[in-house]
Amino acid sequence: MELAAPSGAGSGAAALNIVVLVKHVPDTQLNRRLGEGNTLDRAESILSELDEYPLEAALQLAEARGGEAGGNMVTAVTMGPAAAVAAVKKALQIGAYQGVHLSDQALAGSDAAASSLALAALIRHLGPVDLVLTGLTSTDGETSLVPAQLAARLELPQVTFASSLEVISEGDSHKAVARRDGDTYADVVEAVLPAVVSVTDQINHPRYPNFKGIMAAKKKIIKTLSLADIGVAGEDVGTAGSWTVVESAAVRPPRTAGTIITDEGHAGIQLVEFLADHQLL
Repeated sequence: MELAAPSGAGSGAAALNIVVLVKHVPDTQLNRRLGEGNTLDRAESILSELDEYPLEAALQLAEARGGEAGGNMVTAVTMGPAAAVAAVKKALQIGAYQGVHLSDQALAGSDAAASSLALAALIRHLGPVDLVLTGLTSTDGETSLVPAQLAARLELPQVTFASSLEVISEGDSHKAVARRDGDTYADVVEAVLPAVVSVTDQINHPRYPNFKGIMAAKKKIIKTLSLADIGVAGEDVGTAGSWTVVESAAVRPPRTAGTIITDEGHAGIQLVEFLADHQLL
């Protein structure tokens, strides 16, 4: 199957080709377990909930320009083993127009650097893209490194941690306007497209897949690609191509019973002493 691309006919100058990165991660509601090679056991995994926010942002941007009928494209992209395609299927049920699954045994054990290398090659393979959207982090690694590394590898402008996002179009050119919220201030930044933008969980309220969306997803295209398809050597990714290595890992010890302070008139002093002893003051 060939992936669809935004068509010129009827698309209008403001049509966008958007790629959304989605990830298959262990369910945060369950206990995490270590697998082979000090990696997470991903047997019980789901679409990362933080990836639903960039997907919703992409759908809103596309729908404001006439949706798929207006020449826009929203492609959900993931990398990982065969089971990771479930993240793409969920994205299609939510509303993504098509999906791509990069799957290759050599990818196993990839850190952020190796992942960004593979994803950058994949995005180049997909052709001209106006906007690459990601979540603020993955709920397994929680590094927030991939968006910036991806932008560097693609030599594109980047905006990270966007809490609002709009695309302003002038003819065939577009620019992203985003707000980044700090603790006591907010910055408004602009980037000429194409660009890479990571968004926070404050940007929108993701939609839920309904029955119509679930049924429609069955007819949508999911293309599976290998490293050979995108021109990446196996030794450049996975554990061999990673910049970091986990030397050891252990299961978190069970929680111990806390210290109970009985108030016999000196509880305040005891509490302060306890905090001081544990360097919490």
